[in-house]
Amino acid sequence: MTKKHPTLGAIYALTGALLFGINASTSKVIMGTGVEGSQIVLFRSLATAAIAALVVLITNRGAFRVKKSEWPKLIAFGVVGVALMQWAYSMAVANLQVGIALLIEYTAIVWVPIAAMVLFKERVRGRIWFGVALVLGGLVVVSNLNVSGLNPVGIAFAFMASATLTVYFIMGERTQQSRDSMSTLFYSMAISTVFWLIFSPWWNFDWSKYADQVSLGGNLSAVEMPAWVLLVWLGVMGSFVPMMLSYKALAHLSATGVGIASTAETVFAFIFGLLWLGEQITTNQLIGGLLVVGGIVVSQTARNRD
Repeated sequence: MTKKHPTLGAIYALTGALLFGINASTSKVIMGTGVEGSQIVLFRSLATAAIAALVVLITNRGAFRVKKSEWPKLIAFGVVGVALMQWAYSMAVANLQVGIALLIEYTAIVWVPIAAMVLFKERVRGRIWFGVALVLGGLVVVSNLNVSGLNPVGIAFAFMASATLTVYFIMGERTQQSRDSMSTLFYSMAISTVFWLIFSPWWNFDWSKYADQVSLGGNLSAVEMPAWVLLVWLGVMGSFVPMMLSYKALAHLSATGVGIASTAETVFAFIFGLLWLGEQITTNQLIGGLLVVGGIVVSQTARNRD
């Protein structure tokens, strides 16, 4: 079993959140070329699974072995916690503002400790709830939440993303009690890939468009590059690396701790939206970002020490 280092786990989680924050702007540019969200999810899963398989092959081939009793957990994790979570988020973003979709999705940090207490009889220190309150309050301010006129379909998908993200955090933590991070990453992403090969119209994928030059838009509109370069970045630095860091964080922190730290993705997404895409950030959003960071710090000091 991996020796737990909470500080290292927090660094992993926050770095992964930073890369996912950049990924939000990257995905927006790629989808601007006409690529559908389901196609992006399929490619991210496939690319991440392929890279993880190569790493396991080189470093620890024995990790490919799976006990019969592990398959139900791995399949549920790959389908619900990865495939459906990414799809639900993509559908939520397609029907809502990104900030509001993320706000609803990250209510998962409330459900994770509740599920841990109810299902696994775990003890959660009272301080964690103060951290949760700070994070949720900060996300409300960051997103400038306005409930009027919101698309009900988008809201439904955002809450589906929240539920499946809760499964992702809990099952990711529990799966790695008996399996290393890299093989867990491989199997969950491979299962997600198989799922979307069955349930998405991948045969309609137009590969020719990736030879076209694409403007990065916003403050980088003068910069152009082949669309395939953005796709490679999305697969490696927007998917494999942050997912690997997230899985490694779950080996050192509780699902609650990783969940709260991961909400920094919302703040990073707004920052890169400002610096890259030229989207404006208000004083209220800055204050909300500080509340989120404060909630992350409080939550990390509230974890149980073994």
